[in-house]
Amino acid sequence: MKAVQYRTPGSAPEVVTVPDPEPGPGQILLKVAAAGVCHSDIAVMSMPAEQLRFPLPLTLGHEGAGTVAALGAGVEGIEVGEMMAVYGPWGCGLCRKCTQGQENYCLRAAELGIFPPGLGAPGAMAEYMIVDDLRHLVPMRGLDPVQNVSLTDAGLTPYHAISLSLPKLVPGSTTVVIGAGGLGHVAIQLLRALTATRVIALDVSADRLDLARRVGAHETVLSDEHAADRIRTLTGGEGAQVILDFVGAPPTTATAAAAAGIDADITVVGLGGGTVAVGFATLPFQTTVTAPYWGSRTELVEVLELAHHGAVDVHVETFGIDEAPLAYQRLHAGEITGRAVILPHG
Repeated sequence: MKAVQYRTPGSAPEVVTVPDPEPGPGQILLKVAAAGVCHSDIAVMSMPAEQLRFPLPLTLGHEGAGTVAALGAGVEGIEVGEMMAVYGPWGCGLCRKCTQGQENYCLRAAELGIFPPGLGAPGAMAEYMIVDDLRHLVPMRGLDPVQNVSLTDAGLTPYHAISLSLPKLVPGSTTVVIGAGGLGHVAIQLLRALTATRVIALDVSADRLDLARRVGAHETVLSDEHAADRIRTLTGGEGAQVILDFVGAPPTTATAAAAAGIDADITVVGLGGGTVAVGFATLPFQTTVTAPYWGSRTELVEVLELAHHGAVDVHVETFGIDEAPLAYQRLHAGEITGRAVILPHG
């Protein structure tokens, strides 16, 4: 079968032919219908060789959806032909966090060498993939896999981040979304669906700011050195109650800190290497800074339910599997407005 792999540190991803996988006991084989392209993949491919915690080559794709093609021994409760979304942050299933449904915070994954598909384990950017356990699948119940596969990360991650701040997202509050691309444009829709907060979207791209307005942002601001001042003006000098930074680069975390009001939440989601200094008189009083990771399986079920009700619509650009290297090039160049999706079977 064809697969998109990261094969050598520092190199571009390649489309290669690899053996068809077969499910072992407890495993499920999916015929992949769609796989999302993510900046997290680029972050992995930018790491020096000594920082990689898993061997290469690696089949990419941590956003996946497909039909059940075969069942390993002992798998019950699922039928061949069912369309499933893959819950990506795999854990041990037994630790305190996993038994609470929070496999994204598994306490033993690193110790046991458990990795998410596409981020250490073979991923969804292939014609077929192995899912290690039934608990890592969520029925799509008629949702279009191409349109909705990105919700497994680009929807789940902002949904989890927003959930941490829901008590503050009341009428009269302001939320700043930094980065209106793959995750940010979904976050705007989730904020509008779940809360009454006013949404201010920041980006460096006019196209993405236009997308932010189309999906529900009340205000858009160019993300530059003056952005925090503009946010202060728009909030009557108070600053924002919640700032969601989906870029996480030093300039954007600086903006987040400067735009925060008293008792604000600053949530750094992006992998851009920025930090927010915390200390007395460093930030407005009682400001909380957090860096969450992905989300729980229960939250993925809830995100897909929102999609069923038309509350979230991912802006998708599709590519065939042979075009996957081009999709990564365009993503890296900032030329993907929403989310790129690979179609392994055409």
